[in-house]
Amino acid sequence: MTHMSRTKATTRLQAAGAGVLAAGAGLAGASGFSALLNGVPSPVISVSNRVVDWAPVWLIEFGKNNFGLADKPILIGTVAIVVVVLAATAGLVGLKRPTLALGITAILGLAALAAAATDRTATASPFLVILPSMLALAVSLSTLAWLLAALARRREDQGDRWLRPHPGDDLHSNFDRRRFLVAAMATGAVAAAGGVVTRVFGDAAAAGSRTEFASNLTTLIPAEKAPPIPNGTDLGVRGVTPYITRNGDFYRIDTALTVPDVPADTWTLRIHGDVEEELELSFEDLLGMRLVERRITMTCVSNEVGGELIGTATWIGVPMADILDLVGIRGGADGVLATSDDGWTCATRVSDFYDRQALLAVAMNGEPLPLEHGFPVRVVVPGLYGMVGSTKWVRGMEIGRFADFEPYWTQRGWDAEAPIKTQSRIDTPTGFQELTPADDGSVTLGGVAWAQTTGIAKVEVQIDRGDWLEADLGTEDSVDTWRMWKHTWADPTPGSHTITVRATDKGGDTQTSDSARPLPNGATGWHTITFSVA
Repeated sequence: MTHMSRTKATTRLQAAGAGVLAAGAGLAGASGFSALLNGVPSPVISVSNRVVDWAPVWLIEFGKNNFGLADKPILIGTVAIVVVVLAATAGLVGLKRPTLALGITAILGLAALAAAATDRTATASPFLVILPSMLALAVSLSTLAWLLAALARRREDQGDRWLRPHPGDDLHSNFDRRRFLVAAMATGAVAAAGGVVTRVFGDAAAAGSRTEFASNLTTLIPAEKAPPIPNGTDLGVRGVTPYITRNGDFYRIDTALTVPDVPADTWTLRIHGDVEEELELSFEDLLGMRLVERRITMTCVSNEVGGELIGTATWIGVPMADILDLVGIRGGADGVLATSDDGWTCATRVSDFYDRQALLAVAMNGEPLPLEHGFPVRVVVPGLYGMVGSTKWVRGMEIGRFADFEPYWTQRGWDAEAPIKTQSRIDTPTGFQELTPADDGSVTLGGVAWAQTTGIAKVEVQIDRGDWLEADLGTEDSVDTWRMWKHTWADPTPGSHTITVRATDKGGDTQTSDSARPLPNGATGWHTITFSVA
């Protein structure tokens, strides 16, 4: 490569870098600014939220099934990559057509502005919501103009006017490297500063509020405590999930790309609609009401057969029945439309709140609700998939006719009602695992089964498509929690094998073998694992 070619390649690389730096400075500054404002998402989050809202259901399910809990970071990262590519393109275009480069940047900025203005997760005033995007647009445009000017300025030029290169006029001869380096370093410093502010202040109010609540949690004494976990509930089989799921291991599925920053001292819940008396509760009001403690298994409607989007926790909260009794529901009203702080909605039948002993929860496994699980207050409804019952960061409840409500997921093709289906899962062995027999030559298989509000009566396993064998069950805690099972295979033969599991609930219904995907109301089928014995 000739010196001239290397110089041109370097200049193009620097131009692309200028575009990326300009966009990075704008977005980082806007992100840091939004972190200082309550209820104002950053431009990247607003754009990502629009992607989530506009994406077809099959694409959302693809992300959940293939990326699991990493789907949100991957989405945000994808949006960032697209911005980087477009910004780099603008920088390259700016070598000869700076006006067009600024036009491309302006279009990106205006798209982010439109996304912010229509972001359902924003709770601040419309003017505050668009301020970060306006800042990103102004910073990106001015920074790109500055960096491109540094690239294009002739040494003898005394002003900062743009000079269109003539054919054959190599930009490197006019390039003030020192000035461009200073400009690039200054831009990078702005971007880094924005990132630091976002890191330090993002979710700061809620995190501080949760820490304060945690220090006083010992005073949170339920009027009705959950009974001790019965002996024999956990069968102690290695490889089977613990009976109580740690907060850090509990699955998280929601549409919030960033955790809403909701401090307890500013939280309120408004209950309105077809009620005798509207009610607005503060966090202190809630803590002053009758609190109960219950162990409840929760699962996501997106959970595939054998999936891990399920967990059991001990919850403390106010019975939803007590809340609804306070407001008095008018005749004809049979539904509750709950709204979260980020604008997500779900509809639940009033009868489910009563019959299933739903909670307005404030604590989880002896701690304040984790931020990502709904701090300061969330709804927990035993036996219903989360999309139709469990609203995190709940802020509002409208009482009305269930048939009139069109909540978030129902608009996207999911069923309006979705009771959790009887299911069972194999935890050990895992797929293609090789088991080493115990000293007596046996191997132990195990897992969990659930049939919320009904209870598990029987679990059976089938090895290599043979007869169904009844497994040993752990002691039942309650019909609202899962149940452990195990089966000891006394004389396994070396080699490859398959195991299939199925459960029967206390109503006598055995889970169906018909295979169905989660959409529209939960997956069905029998969990089967291939493994080997050493």
